[in-house]
Amino acid sequence: MSAPGLPDAVLVAGPEDLLADRALEQVVENATAADPGTEVIRLSAETYEGGELAMHASPSLFGGAKVIVVRGLHEAPDVLQTDLLAYLAAPADDVTLVVVHGGGNRGKKVLDTLKKARARVIDCPAVKSDRDKSQFIANEFRSKGRKVSPDGVRALLEAVGKDLRELAQACAQLVEDTTGVVDEQVVARYHGGRVEATGFKVADAALAGNAGEALRLLRHAIAAGDNPVPIVAVLALQLRQLVKVGAAGRGSSQQLAKELGMAPWQVDQARRKLNGWSADALGRSIQAVAAADFDVKGGGRDPIYAVERAILTIARERRDGSAA
Repeated sequence: MSAPGLPDAVLVAGPEDLLADRALEQVVENATAADPGTEVIRLSAETYEGGELAMHASPSLFGGAKVIVVRGLHEAPDVLQTDLLAYLAAPADDVTLVVVHGGGNRGKKVLDTLKKARARVIDCPAVKSDRDKSQFIANEFRSKGRKVSPDGVRALLEAVGKDLRELAQACAQLVEDTTGVVDEQVVARYHGGRVEATGFKVADAALAGNAGEALRLLRHAIAAGDNPVPIVAVLALQLRQLVKVGAAGRGSSQQLAKELGMAPWQVDQARRKLNGWSADALGRSIQAVAAADFDVKGGGRDPIYAVERAILTIARERRDGSAA
């Protein structure tokens, strides 16, 4: 049995590393808060040697609680899986076993055994969609007693990107360095250079039919060291969102966001941008971006020209649609 108030076993399951790290550290923090003398032992599947788990789980001369963390069950060699199953068949006293599994079928027998033993399960699902990332940002601020506006969430995604650790760091920095509601203007003060040169701004201008502004922003981004590949990816993303929202028809932003895997602000943004666009024009623009994607990934001689050509096509299609 583990120490009073602590589970005998904990399973941290899922592919999102940041969430897994946080869950793991919370378990360790709870254990050391309950008993400051708790010994924390960390084992990795990559370097594991047979018998290590049993050795660390055995009572020490001085007694006391232990937390044994086993990371990488999804990559565990057979010897580690065998040792885990043996341990779970006869758990040690005063030990909390924490097993981290990043997903997949490897280690399934250990997973099933942990669940049958009523281990506490902490799920760490992948945070992939923009909707999920927007919710993650809002939760980051809420957990620290702060508010972030929808345009602040959008600006942060555009400025920082989609990596969850970078988003978490940016949220923490804004909480530390600012007061009040974090909105678009606050984000722009801290990440303004990246916001101005980002592919999202290039895409916004192109989709609005403003070729001159889009080309200016593109050249600014390239001069600042940005790669054309992610800029083309953003153009493709924005066009796909217009197609998805246009095809979805009526419904509230919240309803469509859930159906389409988007954030509500993205649905609202796409609806605004759809004005002046026809299905045929969107199709031709998507073809132009697909050609640019091929060129910037090695299929063409001049990747910058390829992006410029796609931008000019998008802007022309938007203007022609508005004039029709």
